[in-house]
Amino acid sequence: MSIEISLIIPMYNEEDNIETLFKRVIDTLEKLKLTYEIICVNDGSKDRTLEILINYHQTNQAIKVVNLSRNFGKDIALTAGIDCAHGNAVIPIDADLQDPPELIGEMIQKWQEGYDIVYATRESRQGETWFKRFTANIFYILLDKITKVHIPKNTGDFRLLDRQVVEAIKRLPERTRFMKGIFAWVGFKSTSIVFERQPRLQGNTKWNYWKLWNFALDGITSFSVLPLKVWTYMGLVISIISLVYASFLVIRTIFFGIDVPGYASLMVTILFLGGIQLITLGIIGEYLGRVYEEIKGRPLYLVRDLYGFENQKLSNLPSNS
Repeated sequence: MSIEISLIIPMYNEEDNIETLFKRVIDTLEKLKLTYEIICVNDGSKDRTLEILINYHQTNQAIKVVNLSRNFGKDIALTAGIDCAHGNAVIPIDADLQDPPELIGEMIQKWQEGYDIVYATRESRQGETWFKRFTANIFYILLDKITKVHIPKNTGDFRLLDRQVVEAIKRLPERTRFMKGIFAWVGFKSTSIVFERQPRLQGNTKWNYWKLWNFALDGITSFSVLPLKVWTYMGLVISIISLVYASFLVIRTIFFGIDVPGYASLMVTILFLGGIQLITLGIIGEYLGRVYEEIKGRPLYLVRDLYGFENQKLSNLPSNS
């Protein structure tokens, strides 16, 4: 039997949310009268997440489990779920229920109208601090200005992807998986629905500010080379200023004699230029590090166990077993 809807749920230490999550998800999918599969990707959880998922799989064969060998990160876990999905439409969703499963019906309606991507846009971001909302807003404005790909603002991974879109995404092999950018890069006909995002159901977010900073760096370096180019223009501006200042010193010496330069201004100039050089080297290092990760050619992830895929071909999955 062909599968019409594949729901992908990356999970890391989500034991407290699973029962409510499955109840709402299954209730929603059953009302749609469509064939479906629920692919749960256990991303190296340290609690009872895997045990609970296996128990649910044994009572409901539509629930399938991909158990990764360790924690690879949410975007990699999402990629693993996409690789395993067989549905005509694929819907990634978070396990914390901040993205309401009840919107799936509206997404499918838009998909049946002919849209290839239906993404859910947050009208508000409840449960987040003002600082996180502010920095997220600045990040997406900056990203939109410096990249050629328009990434929808206030839109997470919760969206519907047509099978044609999924196959296009599976052709993108990069190891730095900024999935929001990848979803946008492939293009296709898209639309959005707006919803009120709720606070997290149970537990705490896995994202701290350091992880968010690295996430922002991944997004910028994956879809823009402007940080590399800008220092060419910065160097040009500094060179012009230096030339003008040197000319001023020559003219002043000719007309007013030799003057002893100030120690303070000399130190400020040296430290300023040294700082500029270190920043430039740091940005080059960020890009070079990502090139290094790409050329090693390691698989994106390793699968330790699969539950529920016995009759499906998954030869493209990397496995350590």
